[in-house]
Amino acid sequence: MKHVYMFPGQGAQFPGMGKNLYEQNTAAKELFEQANEILGFRITDIMFGGTETELKQTNVTQPAIFLHSVIRFLTTPDLHPDMVAGHSLGEFSALIANKTLTFENGLRLVAQRAAAMQRACEINPSTMAAVLGMEDARVEEICAAIKEEVVVAANYNCPGQLVISGSIEGIRIACEQLKEAGAKRALVLQVGGAFHSPLMEPARLELEAAIAATPFGTPTCPVYQNVTALPYTDPATIQQNLINQLTAPVRWTQTIQEMVNNGASQFTEVGPGNVLQGLVKKIHRDAVTDGLN
Repeated sequence: MKHVYMFPGQGAQFPGMGKNLYEQNTAAKELFEQANEILGFRITDIMFGGTETELKQTNVTQPAIFLHSVIRFLTTPDLHPDMVAGHSLGEFSALIANKTLTFENGLRLVAQRAAAMQRACEINPSTMAAVLGMEDARVEEICAAIKEEVVVAANYNCPGQLVISGSIEGIRIACEQLKEAGAKRALVLQVGGAFHSPLMEPARLELEAAIAATPFGTPTCPVYQNVTALPYTDPATIQQNLINQLTAPVRWTQTIQEMVNNGASQFTEVGPGNVLQGLVKKIHRDAVTDGLN
């Protein structure tokens, strides 16, 4: 009986996120105000009173989700994870929960990651698409056959749900071919760029320098990392996997399967939304899930 704490990624944001936490918990309020100082702008004003459009700006979205998740975790007493994981951006939150990173250093890295990803998107206009109702191997095969454009598998979310990432033309071609081959849906997503693809290489190089300059401590429990879906406790390996994450797929399906194989039975999602709880149920229907919002 092992307890997993898991943390959401980009897309979980909503107007008003974190406001109740700020107003009802003094320790949370102090952490939010500390974050405003570190970031150099009042992100709390956008989180609590901003529009959906304002929240979708990458330099806001990523730190906002990180802050909601991490502050909820840090200000809830008696949380003792046996394992942690996060979906994409959420991996940084997971590394606060198992004490690999400090709150301050984690936030700085997330802010740098968001800025680097935004710049990479401007260099290479690109996008992503959700593919539903098709075997992963078939999706991979169709993407690999599109030689003239970049198209790769990016998020293995759950069986029958895989997100692909690549150039705008590559994703258009892939969606047409996937639907012709029998996918239930192949839907272009409203995202800023081709996350978790080779087109994020400029961001990976930027983040590599920032991560190398940041102290990583010894974690209190294993983190199951997106790049391999395997557990790690060695700080240097965790750093390298975190760098590689930007251009590699998020293996969420495989992560949950590996955790279950290693004794995980309860999965608590910490932060905005409940998307990860739904994905866990689709991967392992007997899992017990709940959330700390």
